[in-house]
Amino acid sequence: MNALKALHAEQDQAVWLDFVARGFIQKGELKTLVERDGLRGVTSNPSIFEKAIGHSDEYDASLKSAQEAGDSRVIDLYEGMAIADIQAAADVLRPVYEASDGADGYVSLEVSPYLALDTEATLAEARRLHRAVSRDNLMVKVPATPEGIPAIRQLIGEGISINVTLLFSQEAYEAVARAFIDGLDARAKAGHDVSRIASVASFFISRIDSLVDKLIDEKIAQANDPDEKLALGSLKGKVAIANAKLAYQRYKRIFAEAKWQALAEKGAKAQRLLWASTGTKNKAYSDVLYVEELIGPNTVNTMPPATMDAFRDHGQVRPTIEEDVAGAEAVMAKLARSGIDIEAVARQLVQEGVQLFIDAADALLGAVAGKRAALLGHRLDGQSLALDETLAAEAKKAVESWRASGAIRRVWAGDASVWTGGDEGNWLGWLHIVEAELEKAADYAAFSEWVQGQGFTHAVVLGMGGSSLGPEVLSLTYGQRAGFPALRILDSTHPDEVRAVEAEIDLAKTLFIVSSKSGSTLEPNVFRDYFYDRAKGVLGDRVGDYFVAVTDPGSDMERAAQSQNFKKIFYGVKQIGGRYSVLSAFGLVPAAAMGLDVRELLETARVMVRSCGPAVPPAQNPGVLLGTAIGAAALKGRDKVTLVASPGIASFGAWAEQLIAESTGKRGKGLIPIEGEPAGVPAVYGSDRFFVYLRLDAGADAAQDAALSALEKDGHPIARIGVDKAEQLPQEFYRLEMATAVAGAVIGIDPFDQPDVEASKVETKKLFAQAETSGALPPETPLYEDDGIALYADARNAEGLPQAAEGLEAALRAHLARIKPGDYLALLAYVPRNAGHRAVLQEARLAVRDARKVATCLEFGPRFLHSTGQAYKGGPDSGVFVQITADAAQDLPIPGRTLGFGTVVAAQARGDFSVLAERGRRALRVHLKAGDMEAGLKRIAAALKAAVA
Repeated sequence: MNALKALHAEQDQAVWLDFVARGFIQKGELKTLVERDGLRGVTSNPSIFEKAIGHSDEYDASLKSAQEAGDSRVIDLYEGMAIADIQAAADVLRPVYEASDGADGYVSLEVSPYLALDTEATLAEARRLHRAVSRDNLMVKVPATPEGIPAIRQLIGEGISINVTLLFSQEAYEAVARAFIDGLDARAKAGHDVSRIASVASFFISRIDSLVDKLIDEKIAQANDPDEKLALGSLKGKVAIANAKLAYQRYKRIFAEAKWQALAEKGAKAQRLLWASTGTKNKAYSDVLYVEELIGPNTVNTMPPATMDAFRDHGQVRPTIEEDVAGAEAVMAKLARSGIDIEAVARQLVQEGVQLFIDAADALLGAVAGKRAALLGHRLDGQSLALDETLAAEAKKAVESWRASGAIRRVWAGDASVWTGGDEGNWLGWLHIVEAELEKAADYAAFSEWVQGQGFTHAVVLGMGGSSLGPEVLSLTYGQRAGFPALRILDSTHPDEVRAVEAEIDLAKTLFIVSSKSGSTLEPNVFRDYFYDRAKGVLGDRVGDYFVAVTDPGSDMERAAQSQNFKKIFYGVKQIGGRYSVLSAFGLVPAAAMGLDVRELLETARVMVRSCGPAVPPAQNPGVLLGTAIGAAALKGRDKVTLVASPGIASFGAWAEQLIAESTGKRGKGLIPIEGEPAGVPAVYGSDRFFVYLRLDAGADAAQDAALSALEKDGHPIARIGVDKAEQLPQEFYRLEMATAVAGAVIGIDPFDQPDVEASKVETKKLFAQAETSGALPPETPLYEDDGIALYADARNAEGLPQAAEGLEAALRAHLARIKPGDYLALLAYVPRNAGHRAVLQEARLAVRDARKVATCLEFGPRFLHSTGQAYKGGPDSGVFVQITADAAQDLPIPGRTLGFGTVVAAQARGDFSVLAERGRRALRVHLKAGDMEAGLKRIAAALKAAVA
């Protein structure tokens, strides 16, 4: 009889294997161990699975098969493979289980180490794994943390066999043993059978010697007395075995007590001590030390394959567990006298043990994530980061910090401490919205079919910010679909833009989508009032059938839609801020109206959701990688996130601009997104840029590619995102949402509030209310005026710009002279947003960039108020602002109000400027008087170019 088999046959000690792998089972090697060596059980842990899955290709076929059936979450891919292996191993060991009447033949599967400090989560996970494996001879492994012990008691009471792991302390062992007995006792009192419940208490051995020997060496180094050094040295390699022998003595006492005896009479099986970590780590010790010295009845020794081979070859079998118990006590007493606290050692080892399993789980899930990404191929948009050595090191630190702290799992769990510890957890509905909306895909399909059947020629979204920018990307990217209306967006209160929309549509053939989360935002309400009144004049009582609302439950907009008999109300999610809402009803209703397949859109987005999921470690998580890189760059002064996109998806930039600016620009910190600046040569950029290049693989621009390559060579950081085809753009909504939330955490802000946007809204409402009372906005005194323009500034800016009294050219020259390296120029134009106006101001903007090497922004009001306006007012004080306003050639009345759209847009501009001034920003307002607006803009553009010439 070989030594392994003799352990059970002669000494009643079961041999378990600390290893599992698919090929090992499939090739019959596990069965051979059972038959040849009397193997009686198998244990697994994240480290074992990481080696099996991450360092071999034997699982690749299984992964491929799973992915071919439909994309899966990383955690589901891993668990599918792990559970299959556990089931297969359990089936091999089933005869042992049956022959031992349920005392042996178990296979152990670990509860996620991420849950080691959460009792309720451990309970839920253990129950779920028990159901999923569905084998009587499964033991669920639960760590002996303070949070794990009550879970052990509860699970035993529920009839689930438990392998208690990470035991290092005699005290902790006793607590575990009593938890086991209490659980069985509760089960017995409830009238349930206790005879088929098994448990082992995994007492770790070699790790104790590894740490204690290190501490002893430190003591020896500090000691001066040779005898003391000798005495300390005599303890090395002795403590782990002594500790285990004394734990066995406790086992004997506990299971001799009356409470246990009463359970034993009902057929209960005692919880056995299992010696774990029995592979020798110190090469100076015998390779079978932790087997030979711990042999005793009703115990288990779980060995790695190498230790099994060694013991089979030269192990000596004799009853050693109770040899020299007095000597074991003496060893522990000497250890205590030396100043080494074994309980402190145990606590440290538990913490380290949990972290080691977490590290292994991260490596394991990272390997699965990498294999999944490879199998997805072009179905998952790619990402690469080109960072210089210094920034790459900082980004790597940030990634490791996120991994070590479990931050991505905490994000998904709603832990606000990832950010500022405020109410961030209340604004994470966007994380789960894709799955939630997929459950409503049939409703969107039905709505789309209804729209198509009505013969609408246009669908007009009436909204602002997050309610309009996402739908605009869909409209401009995908265009009009055959048989469906053209999607048009109205997000400006300028009378000319409202008129332009009305002129383009046929009121009798237009669907209006009124979109507002709160229902209290001024712009969507006045849009609704205007077009409802105009449409009613054409449609009469049928007008409600031409309107749908998208709003949050219980909002003012919901009540208005109900009172006006809107055809349908779609509901958003209160836990999603507007800028994160594109994959909710706020983006999906317009998508359905224009004929997009919402289910397909969401399934495309879900590929990225799963890539950014809680089980995907930061190093393989595209959202975390991008967010940490952007955040780390910002902390190094590269806070101008410059968005470059292929022509076919260029509209994505305006949506991304809002998301980044409104999320991160606050409390004097943040990112300033730069959108619409065509990529230039390296010479026109300062050292404050971080480029994000969305490259449409099916429609890339060669000039953009060349420009970005030149910038990379010049040392600028670049994140390249390869979008396989335009239909995969929904993935980028989610990637950037995750990246922005992560960057906010790195920077140290709450990415879900918008305090300065609210300030502008308040100021605008106040001004408009005053105007409705008095009949006009309050008069202003210009710094300068002539026949075409007037200049305005608050007192502080006026004092800093005495040149304004000399006219426009002198004022702008002095104002732009205030720009310093690292600053940016923002042109805030409250004029109709059309190609002509944009071209004039774009030329001036680029002239400033090229001459001063500063970032530039061109924004049209009032739409940017719900976008970059937050960063301009609340972000870093690095902006120089030129606000451009103009008298409307003709106002447009708003039904139910005494004043029209012209007053609304004027109030918004003044409110915006007022808050900029209040925040101490460098701002100058140039007002164009009634007349030729394009000529006025050209005059301003010429003055801007002259100012930097």
